[in-house]
Formats: sequence, structure tokens, C-alpha cells
Amino acid sequence: MLNIWINKPLGDNEAYNDGQNINKPELEEFVINNGKKHSCVLILPGGGYDHLANHEGANVAKKLNEKGISAFVLYYRVAPYAHPVQLWDSKRAMRYIRYNADKYNIYADKIGIMGFSAGAHLAGLTAEFYDKYDHEATDDIDAVSAKPDALCLCYPVVSLTKPISHFRSGDNLCRGSEDIKIDFSLENSVREDMPPTFIWHTVGDKSVDCRNSLEMASALKEKNCVFELHIFPDGKHGSDLAEGIKGTEQWFSLYCNWLERIGF
Repeated sequence: MLNIWINKPLGDNEAYNDGQNINKPELEEFVINNGKKHSCVLILPGGGYDHLANHEGANVAKKLNEKGISAFVLYYRVAPYAHPVQLWDSKRAMRYIRYNADKYNIYADKIGIMGFSAGAHLAGLTAEFYDKYDHEATDDIDAVSAKPDALCLCYPVVSLTKPISHFRSGDNLCRGSEDIKIDFSLENSVREDMPPTFIWHTVGDKSVDCRNSLEMASALKEKNCVFELHIFPDGKHGSDLAEGIKGTEQWFSLYCNWLERIGF
């Protein structure tokens, strides 16, 4: 595991460092070491901002490696940590990877981000607020851009205020602040310089309504952003690679094809 903060993590609270937050935030490395340069994807597991799903990380990173793409999995801090700590963690991870791109034989301009469920929400926040909600620079890493070069949202939490919202995620992240929930509803903060975005969801998702993805796609269209959207009929929430789910299991190959088409 890699410690992405040189010293104590920004916003550290000793009282929170137990249970889900032991030794976090950290990066798990899945870097291809064959002497050639590769693109890279940062993966953020889901978990409603109160835990981290253990099936939405290493398994996906290994599949990316098979396609010639390096990867890292970020184990970011969760509740009782709240905004802005999670965003600090995700942006720090992006900066850490880009700062060390030569060390890991990674193209500094081909670093994408992928998230699942609440992790997809955090990935979206990273793309929308890569230059906002920042802190005073702690070292040279903080001077590097945190903007992802590609964004992948897997059955994402998008809205935090509408009836289709996943309210637990919003409550954990925003700690009751309605203003932050409005800002952090991804559909409200899409910007014109969003990275190319790939979104997939299932109609069968009973935990995070697929209309979250439709809201995001509509907002991206309004800003003339480049995106690709797939809504599959079958598959419950948390399907990760969707292996064995007919139709839905093709999402990963579609995603990899999309990465190739956008230059990854």
C-alpha cells in the first residue's frame, strides 16, 4: 500500500481512525512493469461513504492490466469523515499518480478515474471540482493538476437532493448541509471542460435508481460534453464486472473500446 500523504493526512482526526478508517487513505498499486509507458485509471470503490466495498477495486484493476492499462485503487476515508476530506483524498491520489508518472511509466496526460456507486459520485466530484475546495499546498505534489483525463461512472450516485437520490451517501458526505448537497449533486455542477465520460447503469438496480445516470447524461448534453451512456436491463446494484449477467457483462469491453477511441 502507498501512503499518498507524506506526513499525517490532511484533515486527520485520531478519533476517527478505527474501523473503516485504519491506515487510510492509501493507494493499492497495479502498475504494469514491462519497460513501456501505459495509460492509467484510478479506481474508487463504492460503499455509501460509510464503508468501502471490497469487490469494486482489485478485480477491476487486474482486468485493466490485461488490457495494457495500469491502475491504482484508492481506499479513501469514509464516515464519520465528511466533506471535504473525501475530495481531498481523491484529488491527492490523482496528483500523486501524475507527479510520479515517470516513476510508474505512466502517460501524465492519460490518467483516468473510475468509480462505483458512491465511489462514482466521488469520481464525478473530482472531475467537477478538480480546481475547487482545495487546501494550502503541503508539498510539490499538491502543485500538480488533479483533473482526470477520462471519467467512468459505474451505477453512480448522482443526485443528492431529488427523490431518486441515494440519501445515505448524501448524508454521510455532506453531514446535513443542504447547500453542499445541492452543489454536490453531480448534475448541478457539470462544467464545459469535463473529461470524456463513460456511464453505465442497470434498470434492475434497486439501490441507486438508474435515473441518476440519465440525469448526469442530460446535464452533460446541456454543456455539450463528450459522453457515452449504457443502460442495461439486468443486474442488481454492486454488480462490478457483471460477470455472468447477460448483456450487462459487456460493459467492460465497451468501456475499453471507448478508452481506445478517445486515445487511451
